[in-house]
Amino acid sequence: MIKEDKKIPFFLALMPILIMVSAMIITIVVFKGAPHIPLALGTIIASLVAWKQGFSWKKIEDSIYDGIRLALPAVVIIILVGMIIGSWMGGGIVATMVYYGLSLLRPDLFLVSITLMCAVVSIAIGSSWSTMGTIGIAGMGIGASMGIPAGMVAGAVISGAYFGDKMSPLSDTTNLAAGLTNTDLFVHIKNMVYTTVPGILIALVAYWYLGSSFVSTEAELTNINNTMTLIQNSFFISPWLLLVPLTVIIMVGCKIPAIPALTFGVFLGFLCQIFVQGGTVASSISALQNGYIIDTGNTFIDSLFSRGGIESMMYTVSMTIVAMTFGGVLENTGMLKSIVEKMSGMTKSAKTLIPTTIASCFITNATCSEQYISVVVPARMFSSVYRERGLDSKNLSRALEDGGTLTSVFIPWNTCGVFILATLGVGVLDFAPYAILNYSVPIISIIYAITGFSITKLKSDQHIQSKPMVKATN
Repeated sequence: MIKEDKKIPFFLALMPILIMVSAMIITIVVFKGAPHIPLALGTIIASLVAWKQGFSWKKIEDSIYDGIRLALPAVVIIILVGMIIGSWMGGGIVATMVYYGLSLLRPDLFLVSITLMCAVVSIAIGSSWSTMGTIGIAGMGIGASMGIPAGMVAGAVISGAYFGDKMSPLSDTTNLAAGLTNTDLFVHIKNMVYTTVPGILIALVAYWYLGSSFVSTEAELTNINNTMTLIQNSFFISPWLLLVPLTVIIMVGCKIPAIPALTFGVFLGFLCQIFVQGGTVASSISALQNGYIIDTGNTFIDSLFSRGGIESMMYTVSMTIVAMTFGGVLENTGMLKSIVEKMSGMTKSAKTLIPTTIASCFITNATCSEQYISVVVPARMFSSVYRERGLDSKNLSRALEDGGTLTSVFIPWNTCGVFILATLGVGVLDFAPYAILNYSVPIISIIYAITGFSITKLKSDQHIQSKPMVKATN
């Protein structure tokens, strides 16, 4: 990582962000383009600002590479998920999950059911991405078969997956927030109950209300039965195929890292396509690279199960890399530090400090495009400020998760936003209104800060004089 003593003034640090956001709005809204070029423009402007402030090109170049290196684990997982979708489509695994889901779940309660299913799995394995890449894929197929809008289903999947990710002691972001703030892990999780449980309850009530319009009429049941028949005619359906996703979930739950667990899932799907569905080795390899293609003559079935492959993820991979070049320059040249320090200097009490922390996490998600940075940077910047204000560290750890972990999904170029687009096939603008947990929790957290509810102050014997602001070591 880069270490520099140069300090970039606040307004100069803000310039690349303002230019990037303006270019993003024009490109996406006016020209209906992709976010890649605005992000690249932001990287260029940030690099020019850093150069004018005395940074050498070598330092700027290294900061770009540091940003890309931070994205590499996400890139590997994105590629693996593309392969898993292709192999599970070809192996009939997704078709089996959709078939049994249609036979067991009611349309009016589907949104509530899929939220709870994703929450339970995510708590067990501690990973929202793995949950969305397994249960979420099937949930999208079941919801589509029931006539429920894709954005609505994706929102329910995301809410459930992130509830479990946030509340699981196995979650990397949960451990990260607790560790960076020197907060006991289970004290941190217990404190998050105050904001996260009301958030999921609000989401479940909303999903129950939204789902009530999808009643099980005779016509609807006929459509579902027809879909099940078409699936059964197109794939070999067996409950034994459910062992494949179950195996992956158990592996991750047993603390096997995501990459080898997902790789094993790809291997099982590949074997299922050959030995269960009767595919050839060539077609199975093609499904991993180009995605599984089915041609039944039924448009809905063909569009539902023709998906996946490495190639389908290249848009997502390229956007992740470009976004992280921008984030790398902002983080490693101290621009983001300058902005966050300016924001922290305007806080006088918990009523303003916690909302400022949440806002900083969101801004970091939007600028650095990585959920982990949105937890790490504000944690470093605000830890001494919380001590100064006499606030317990668990207030900071909760604010980091409420503002960082959850809001990452709302940024189209953030690694979480691009992963959801690649996996669930739904863009931010479509699912954002329905990812109810993810925006209700930050709002609840801000309300608590203003009212003082569940805000814990340091006892007199715990109060530590504030040390100078922790310097970012980049």
